[in-house]
Amino acid sequence: MTINTTAIAVLLISFFVMILLRFPIAYAVALSSVLCLLVEGNPLTSLCQFMVKGISSFSLMAVPFFITMGVLMGKGGISEKLIALANACVGWMTGGMAMVNIVASYFFGGISGSASADTASLGSILIPMMADQGYDKDFATAVTITSSCEGLLVPPSHNMVIYAMAAGGVSVGSLFLAGYIPGALLAVTLMIGSYIISKRRHYPKGDKFSFKALIKQLSISIWALAAIIIVVVGVVGGVFTATESAAIAVIYSLIVSVFIYKGITWKGVWKALDECINTLSIVLILIATSAVFGNCLTRLHVPDIATKAIVGVSNNPYIIALLLDLILLLLGCIMDMAPIILIATPILLPVATSIGITPIQFGIIMILNCGIGLLTPPVGAVLFIGSAVSKLPMEKVVKATLPFYICMLIALILITFIPGISMFLPNLFG
Repeated sequence: MTINTTAIAVLLISFFVMILLRFPIAYAVALSSVLCLLVEGNPLTSLCQFMVKGISSFSLMAVPFFITMGVLMGKGGISEKLIALANACVGWMTGGMAMVNIVASYFFGGISGSASADTASLGSILIPMMADQGYDKDFATAVTITSSCEGLLVPPSHNMVIYAMAAGGVSVGSLFLAGYIPGALLAVTLMIGSYIISKRRHYPKGDKFSFKALIKQLSISIWALAAIIIVVVGVVGGVFTATESAAIAVIYSLIVSVFIYKGITWKGVWKALDECINTLSIVLILIATSAVFGNCLTRLHVPDIATKAIVGVSNNPYIIALLLDLILLLLGCIMDMAPIILIATPILLPVATSIGITPIQFGIIMILNCGIGLLTPPVGAVLFIGSAVSKLPMEKVVKATLPFYICMLIALILITFIPGISMFLPNLFG
């Protein structure tokens, strides 16, 4: 056995053993990288060099701004207004509150960019509201946690920025555009599933559709929705970079939350910033340690080995695409979203491009796969948050979510095999 083969075995086996032993993911990544460096005979001083290099990126500066924007808007009383807007749009349908939940997640996801924030914010309002109107509480929780994944696809999403960096400079503006239609497709599949279940269980309808009420709620919510327009139009139009747009969005969010909606005080702003720092510290530690791990993978030619191994299974691009989805889904069951993006992108992106999947389309595929992973035990963060918000056992929530897993997998397969779903808007706007 050569030193390279031994180093690869030590790196991967130690990493997965520590994951199964429930080590914090940053520690697992860092320690397995240290063991790999020792086996190779490299000095440990290179560990610090790679970590610093991993977070020394201008484009990465957009991440803390997007996180701050999402927290400020989430704390600023936006949730209730977006729920009212969604109710005016789709509340009249059978299972109206389930539809409201899904559409509100699409709106809120464009502001928070976080499935966890979506579940915590909207779930605390909508789950009790749905239960009071006669919906089963486990069904309400299942709708909330699955629809929250729309926020990962709808821009601005800090996970897209992380993917763009891990993929070696993919256009953030193109990724933002690519997320809209897949996010809408996911919402439609969930709405169809909700409609079928609501019809069978005789869940109630909401009030009749009123164009006047829709216009009224739109006029109230326009201040929140304008933040999305500022970011996406600014980046896509080349007015400013993703980092600059995120910084502008933070200032705008502060003004809207404090002075227009008045949902947060200046004291609350400091608490929100404290929450941002906690989240950001976790993200940056993961990025720094993953940079070392990724360097080890590249130096040991693991991406080339993985490409040959996966392509060796079959020459059929459809089989290979399904294998990529399966690998990402399995990783989602044992790892959180950011480390999957940082670690798996350098390995799996070459495989995807070899069968004609563009880096932008693969980014959307990866993010949706990771989103499904957030809902699966044993480490599904959004699943735990949904269970905590609804005060239901996790097993009951998982059982109620099974039909929605099917809806999400249908959306995933369509996005994987129909490139136009992801690429239509990026191609349209050049």
